[in-house]
Formats: sequence, C-alpha cells, structure tokens
Amino acid sequence: MSSHAICIMFSLHIILILLSGACKAAAAPTMNHTTDTADREALLCIKSHLLTSKPAGALTTWGNSSVHFCRWQGVVCRRRRRHGLMAPRVAALRLEEEGLAGKIPPCISNLTNLKHIHLPVNEFSGSVPPELGQLRRLVYVNLSFNALSGMIPAELASCSRLQIIAMRKNNLEGGISSFLLNSSLIQKIDLRTNNLSGPIPPLLMNSYASLEFLALTENSLSGEIPSSLGNLSSLAVLIAAENQLTGGIPASLARLSNIHLLDLTYNNLSGTVPSSIYNLSSLTSLGIAGNGLVGTLPSNMGNTLPNIENLVMSENNFQGGIPRSLANATNLVVIHLAQNSFSGVIPSFGSLPNLQKLMLFQNHWLEAGDWMFLSSLMNCTQLTMLTLDGNNLQGDLPSLVTNLSRNLEYLVLGSNHITGTIPAGIGDLVSLSMLYLQDNKITGPIPASIGKLHNLYAMDLSKNWFHGNIPASFGNLGRLSELYLQENHLSGAIPADLAGCKNLLALNLSSNILSGPIPDGLFGKLNQLSWLLDLSHNQLTDSIPDDVGSFINLKSLNISNNNISGRIPSTLGSCELLQALRLGGNSLEGQIPYSLATLRGIKEVDFSQNDLAGEIPEFFEVFNCLEYLNLSFNKLDGPIPTKGIFANATSRVFLQGNPSLCTSTKSLHFPLCSMGHSGRKNRVAVYVLAIVLPSVAVSLLFALFLKKRTRKDSRLMHESSKEPRIRSYNDLSKMTNKFSSANMIGSGQFGVVYKGSFPDGEGQMFAVKVFKLGQSGASKSFLAECRALRNIRHRNLVKVITACSTYDPLGNEFKALVLEYMPNGTLADHLHTKSRYGCLSLGARIGIAVDVASVLEYLHVWSVPPMVHCDLKPSNILFDDDNLARVGDFGLAQFLHGFSSYGGHQNSTSLFGPRGSVGYIPPGELMLLFINIYSSFFHQ
Repeated sequence: MSSHAICIMFSLHIILILLSGACKAAAAPTMNHTTDTADREALLCIKSHLLTSKPAGALTTWGNSSVHFCRWQGVVCRRRRRHGLMAPRVAALRLEEEGLAGKIPPCISNLTNLKHIHLPVNEFSGSVPPELGQLRRLVYVNLSFNALSGMIPAELASCSRLQIIAMRKNNLEGGISSFLLNSSLIQKIDLRTNNLSGPIPPLLMNSYASLEFLALTENSLSGEIPSSLGNLSSLAVLIAAENQLTGGIPASLARLSNIHLLDLTYNNLSGTVPSSIYNLSSLTSLGIAGNGLVGTLPSNMGNTLPNIENLVMSENNFQGGIPRSLANATNLVVIHLAQNSFSGVIPSFGSLPNLQKLMLFQNHWLEAGDWMFLSSLMNCTQLTMLTLDGNNLQGDLPSLVTNLSRNLEYLVLGSNHITGTIPAGIGDLVSLSMLYLQDNKITGPIPASIGKLHNLYAMDLSKNWFHGNIPASFGNLGRLSELYLQENHLSGAIPADLAGCKNLLALNLSSNILSGPIPDGLFGKLNQLSWLLDLSHNQLTDSIPDDVGSFINLKSLNISNNNISGRIPSTLGSCELLQALRLGGNSLEGQIPYSLATLRGIKEVDFSQNDLAGEIPEFFEVFNCLEYLNLSFNKLDGPIPTKGIFANATSRVFLQGNPSLCTSTKSLHFPLCSMGHSGRKNRVAVYVLAIVLPSVAVSLLFALFLKKRTRKDSRLMHESSKEPRIRSYNDLSKMTNKFSSANMIGSGQFGVVYKGSFPDGEGQMFAVKVFKLGQSGASKSFLAECRALRNIRHRNLVKVITACSTYDPLGNEFKALVLEYMPNGTLADHLHTKSRYGCLSLGARIGIAVDVASVLEYLHVWSVPPMVHCDLKPSNILFDDDNLARVGDFGLAQFLHGFSSYGGHQNSTSLFGPRGSVGYIPPGELMLLFINIYSSFFHQ
C-alpha cells in the first residue's frame, strides 16, 4: 500500500473518532440531567425533613438552582461511568456539628452511590432508618453525638462493604446485632454511651479478620466476655468499660497480639487476672479498675509490658507488693493502683522520665516509714500528681519533698501518720493547685512560704498539731477556693490579710486557739463564700461584724463557742441561702432580730448558751425546712410558739434554761402562761388588725395579679430547701445514669447538659452541665460561671444548685455545675415554626421580653459591680414548669469594674477578643474590642 493510501485511511479513521465523540457529547446532557435530577431531588428531600439551629448553616446552600448540587456545602461527589459516560454522583455527606435536628429521612437511600455518611454532633432524633441497608456501596457511617433512639437496624447487614460504624453517644437500645461482629470487612465499631443491653455476641469462625477497634463503654451490657474475642487477630482497641459484665477476664484475650488499649474498668468482673494478659507486650493502656479482681501482680510485670503507658488497676482487691520491675516500663505516664490492699515498700520509680500521675492512695503499706521512693521521684520531672493519702505512711515529712517536679499540681498525703514539720521550701512547688496534708501529726508553724503558691486552689492542713499564727502571706493566694485549718493549735488573731483570698468558697478555722476580734471588713471582702464559714471553738472576742450580711450565697455559718458579745446583726437577714446558723456558746445579748424571718430555707439554728432576751419570734413557726432549733440557756421569756417545729418540740427543739418561758399546753415541761401574757398578746393582735385590715382591701387586687408568681416563688423557696449537698463525681454519675445519652438534653461549645435526680432528692429533677475540659476555654468558662452565679440572684435566672470540681476514676479533671432543671425548652425551640412547643402568641412574647428585661436591669443596675451576659441569645433563654423565662449560661459573663450607675466610659471593660456567638456579637465588640451594659441590648 502506498504512503498516500495510508494517509487517506488514517484521515478517515480520525474523522470517525471525532464523529463518535460528537455523538456521545450530544447524548451526554440528557444522561447528566437524569442523574442530576435523582440525586438533587434526594438531597432536597433530606433537607425538607430537617431543622437547623444555625441560620447560616450548610443547608442554606441546598436548593440553590444556580449552584450544582455537588457544590452544596457538605456534599461530596465522585464521577461514575454509566452507559459509557462519566456522571457526577453523590458519594459522601459530611455535615458535622451543623445543629441539624429532626429524623433522618428514608429518602437518604435514594442516594444510591453514597459511600460515606458523616453526621456527628447534631441533634438528630428518632431511629436509625433501616433504609440505610439499601445503600450497597456504603463503607462509612458516623452518627455519633446525636439523640437517636431505637435499635441498630438489622438491615445494615446488607451493606456488605461497610467498614466503619460509629453511633457513639445516642439513646440506642436493644442488643448488639451479631452481624456487626461477624462481618469480614468491618474495621471499626464505636457504640459507646448508649443504652444497649444483653450480652456481647460471640464470634463466628473466620469472620473477624478485619476488626481493629471495638468500643462498647457506658452501656448496660451483661453476661460474660466471650472468649471468642481472643480470635480478633487485628484488634488494637477493646473498650468495654462501665457496663455490667460479669465473670472473669478470658485468658483467650492474651492472643490479641496487636492490642494497644484494653479497658474493662467499672464492671462486675471477678477472679484473678490471667497471667498471660501481662504478656501482651503491645499494650500501651490497661484499665481494669472498679471490679472485684483479686490476686497479686507478677514480679516481672514491667518487663513483659515494655510499652505500657497507662496502668489503671484501682478499686479492686489486689494484694502483695507493687513489682519493682515497673521501673523498667519507661514509657509509663499514669500509675493508678489506689484503693487496693497492696503492702510492703513503695518501690522506686525514678527511672520513669514520662511519669505524670502516681496514685497509690488507700492501701496498706506495712513498711511505710521508708521514704526512699520519694527521693527517686525527683527524677520524674513531668510529675503533676502524687496521691498517697489513706495509707500507713510514717516518720517525718522529708525535706526532699520540696525537690519534686516543678510541674507538680497535686500533692495529697492526708490521713497518714506523718510527723515532723512542713519544709519551708514547699513554696518552691510553684505549680501546686492542691495541697492536702490533713489528719496527720505534723507540727511546728505553718511556713509563710506557702503564700508563694499563687496557683493554689485548695489546701487542707486540718487535724494536725500546727501552732503559731496563721501566716499573713495566705492573703497572696488569690485563687484559693478552699482553706481548711481546723483542729490544730493555731493562735493569735485572724489575719486581716485573708481578705486577699477573694475567691474562697469554704473557710474552716474552727477548733484552734484564735483570739481577738474578727477583722473589720474581712467578711465583706470574702463575700464569695458559699459552702462554709466555720470559726467555732476559738477565743474570738467583740461583736459579729455587720458585713456578715455580705454572705448572700453562704450555706453554713458557725461562730459558736467563742467569746463574742453584742447583738445578733440584723444584716444576717440578707444571707437568705443559709441552711445552718450556729452562734451558740457566746455572750450575745438583745433580742433575736426579726430580719431573720427571710431565712426561709434554714435547717439548723443554734443560739444556745448566750444572754438573748425577749420572746421567741413566731417566724420560726413558718420555717418549713427547720429541723433543729436550739435556744436553750438564754434569758428568753414569754409564750412558746405552738405551730410548725414547735408542734414536735420534744425531739427537735431545745428551750431548757430559759426560766421565764411559758406555754399554753401542758405537754411541754414549762409553766402555763398567765392571763397577762395572753391578754398582752390579744391586745397586740387588736393593734395589728387595726393597722392591717385597712390595707387588705387595697392589697387584694394586687395579690390576685401576683398570685401565679407568688406560687412560683413559694415553690422555688420550698425546692431550695431541698437542694443537695456538695456532690462528688460518683453522685453525678449515678444521677445521670453514668452520663447516659438518654439523659443528655443539650450540648454547647464548652459543655454537655444532662438531666437526672439524686437518690436522696425525692425525685426532683436537676440539670448537670459537664464541661468539655479538652476544649480550649472550658475551664475558664466553668470559673466564670461559678464567679458570676455566686454574685447574682434573680427569679428569672437559672439557679446553680452546687458545683463539682474533682477527678474521675481515671484521674482526669472533671468540672460540672448542677442547675435547676428547665423542662420546657429554650426560646430558640419555641421560635421554630415546626417546634413541638407550638407558636408563641404575642402576649407570650411580650411576657418573655419583660422577664428578660428585668434580668438585664438587675445585672446592669443593681449588681455590684455591674455584669454583662455577653452571650444572650434565644438558646440561652429557658422556660421552667410555669413557662417563666429564665436566663442561663454565664460562661462568658463579664463584670464591669470602675463603673458608674449609668453610661459613661467607665461602664465598659476591654477584652482581648469578641465574646459571644456569631450573629449575636455587637459591632463594638467586634471592631473596638470593648463591652458595656448596652451590649446585651444588641443581643436582644
């Protein structure tokens, strides 16, 4: 063939290819249009079933006809070949933390090419749609941190390509479907924090080669751990903590050669730990705390677990010594062996350069006088926590304790038999936030160098043999929240410098030899006290300062058994939250002031052994919460009241030692009142009626108008009397069913809110706000909210019942607030047109505006110093049982210092960045970085 013919044939071939391409191009628009229509309609169907709390959220872009659906926010497309053409199809939905609410609609299954569903941290409710089983290409599904309920649909078994399933922190119930553990492709299963029950299903042969991550923590799973779990050869993480699992730890788990994390804490496991478990050389974290395990630890444990970082075996019944070989596990970060029965000598841990937490409290060290282990800890430069309380530690406190890590935050050596003195170098541990040396035999003066510990949050030196003065340097501890010095031999005056401890919540100086008057102005400076002020059993003199009325949040005040004279200050009536008031054993005189009638929630009153005169005030009769009243050995006279607590006077009221008292009933061991007493009382009654009756008619209309709110105040007052005591982590865990997602009622940037009731709270519901301390700014939000709500009280504010700042069983920091429970949602809920609460009427909206405005007036005008909420928005306005609007969430609140009552540049405070939620921040804060009392009106 000639070259000319070859060129002609090649040209014809090129023409045919171009014509073919043109035909395909002509057909492409029709095919793409068909595909676009199906996926686009499915996306619009999903949108039509959902609500969003974010006005500018992802769904606002859905439905924009000028933008291809593949460019809608949260939608990811991939091109797939169909009929010889490449068409874009929806392959993934990624809508994390978008405030989406409602049920996941069945039409999600119309996205037939969907591989990834990523919808965590939203507010989805209802069940997981079984239609997901129709998505044959589904590889990944993450529905964690929502409010989904019902069972895990068995239809997911049809998703034969499924590799990852995450449904953590929902309300899922029922059992774990066996297909989840018996799929050959599934790599990760995360079902933590649900209401799943029943046993962990056993595995079938040859069906578990791929599973790497299995998390079942915080459910209600029962039965024994299947021994077949040992066949999961690829398993790296097994978490089944906080369930109701029983039996022993299967020895077959020792076959998990790739395991890194094994967490079986807080179950009902028993027996000994199989020795082969300690040979899992790949383990980095072993958690078996909170069970009933027994036995001893193998001597070579540190050699067979060379990669171990977190060893958590507390709250069991282990015995014997702690293996010295643990010093060879040089990666150790946490050693938590507390609350067991370990004995012998605490070994040296000086070869553990990464050790941060060493918790060995409540054991039985038989040779605890040996402090050699402490000297070795000087090499652990990363150490932040050392807790050895409740042991048998003896001998003088070594001075080398001051050479511990400068990163040490928690030094807890209480409830031992330690002697000697506190070394002066204790002030060099500049990172200390908690110093507990209580219940020992430590003597000498308290070193003034403790005043250099500016990060100190709590200090307990009680029940020792300290003598000398309270160091004036304690006034430098501006962050101190708790100070316990009771039951020592401290003398001298209470230092006025304590006024510098402005954040104190609890102060106990009782049972010492303190003398002199209470310093002027001290009470006014310590007005943050809310838990306890106890100055009892000392030798204090002079009168009770009038500024005792500054304690508007105080629960317990005890100044009994001193040499206090003068009158009971009428300002005590301002301490309306008092539950215990003890002033007995002094030289108080005069009458019991009628201003105390405001203490409606009081439970205990002790004014015994004073020189009080006059009649017993009748307001004690109407104190419904009063359980103990001791007025004995005074100079009281007149008739004994007969109602309320006095109706059962033999068991709860003590009046002996008042010879001038009389009674109208023979049941009491006092003389009967003469006619003179009753006649005087009748005359007083006539005078009172003459004054009151003309006012009654004027008051009736106003009383009717306020009837509803009066009932509300009465109910709140009654409920306040039932407020629980200061609570522990365990208390809050029990009341929220282990922080179950079934109890979760809300989630925000810094915390998660649960509902629950205390076992001793008569079924009264509370809200528990648990702060996300891993989130930057959460700790500051906790402190800000505590500080704000300690200073303010208003009927339209959500009330804080108590606070909890402690550590969970794994040693992690834990902070929470217990608040009033608001059952009727938020203003944001009511404003949604599709809300279950219905549409708000005009009258209701005006009422809400008035309620919120009254709060703002209180915060801006009557609060000293004034306060700005900084995040006033519909979701922070909640409704109680009577649909009364309450303002909550003071995590960003700011006090204004250097203020004038209204206006002026002094009524603003600078800050380093805008505070509040996007869309609700005033322009002045965004542009000029200042806030003032007018900021809240922009929020409105």
